[in-house]
Amino acid sequence: MKIALVSPYDYAYPGGVGAHISHLYQQFTRMGHEVKIIAPCSSIRDIPFSQDVIPIGKPIPIYRRGTVARVTLSPLLSRQVKTILKQQQFEVIHLHEPLCPVLPLVVLDHSQSVNVGTFHAFHRSDMGYKYGRFILKRWFHKLNARIAVSKPARDFASRYFPSHYDIIPNGISLEHFSADVLPIEGFCDGKLNILFVGRLEKRKGLRYLLNAYREVKKETPNSRLIVVGPGDKARHEKMVRKSNLEDVVFTGYVTYEDLHRYYRTCDLFCAPATGEESFGIVLLEAMAASKPIVASKIEGYASVMSHGVGGLLVPPEDEQALAGALVHLLSDGSLRQEMGARGRLEVEKYSWPNIAQRLIDYYASALRGFGSQP
Repeated sequence: MKIALVSPYDYAYPGGVGAHISHLYQQFTRMGHEVKIIAPCSSIRDIPFSQDVIPIGKPIPIYRRGTVARVTLSPLLSRQVKTILKQQQFEVIHLHEPLCPVLPLVVLDHSQSVNVGTFHAFHRSDMGYKYGRFILKRWFHKLNARIAVSKPARDFASRYFPSHYDIIPNGISLEHFSADVLPIEGFCDGKLNILFVGRLEKRKGLRYLLNAYREVKKETPNSRLIVVGPGDKARHEKMVRKSNLEDVVFTGYVTYEDLHRYYRTCDLFCAPATGEESFGIVLLEAMAASKPIVASKIEGYASVMSHGVGGLLVPPEDEQALAGALVHLLSDGSLRQEMGARGRLEVEKYSWPNIAQRLIDYYASALRGFGSQP
């Protein structure tokens, strides 16, 4: 099968949609399919050499909802896209966030293939969808099949664009995150390590974790908080200094190749996001590494993890509840081990080979419905 994977976001910059596409590319090519990635790219040298990427458009940062979307708004896309689609003759074009400006919309304009759209996002409301849906319906109806990565993502998309959505979740590299690798030597000093992984953005809730950690440190002095992820760490470091908090380490951006060593190093994983999460990929990573979790009880996380099974869910933005859950698990090693083991069993169904095969079967079904054979 000849497949195009389309992203509206800068493929050279780390992000959930880009990582999703990268894993699908690897799985599909291993299965013998011909795959190309079409996406804007800010830096050609940051594209993996092992992947066949067609860079289109220069991304620019757009600030929205406390996060940054790096998309291209180039007026020259139409001619480039038309030429590429004519040359490549894809059987299936899989567009991720298909209504996000502007590359997916241009691809849909010129596509003569079977178009599959995956909706990743979840928000409580969206002004762009609310006021733009009557215009966006033109492109929405060019999708032959529609996927959401979770129930919250499906409910969000169908609120503005009612239709049938099949749920096919994000995947996880079980082998990568459960590998028997060496932990980070500098953190192997007997302290109990709490790990946070995510961009340092407001919605990820790091400031609530830092405030909660003040109480944790009082109850569990032999603890450390490791913060992994890109973003404005200066603001958070200032919080730490003002609170005279010890044992808080900011690592900055960590490559995917090294990330599993941080999971291996930690005793407990914490995801204190405030909302706007359609899924919980970091929760899957921690579960694959057999680590217990304390996370916010938000829809995206609750769709992945059950309270009391692989960890504990607490109300978002509730620093007292967050601190209490962290102290509870830090004080009980056998419970941490038990929850980590249960989480590892739960995560099996999210392996990338399973997700990739579900998608290939889905493409084949869409092709048959379109009157083509894969």
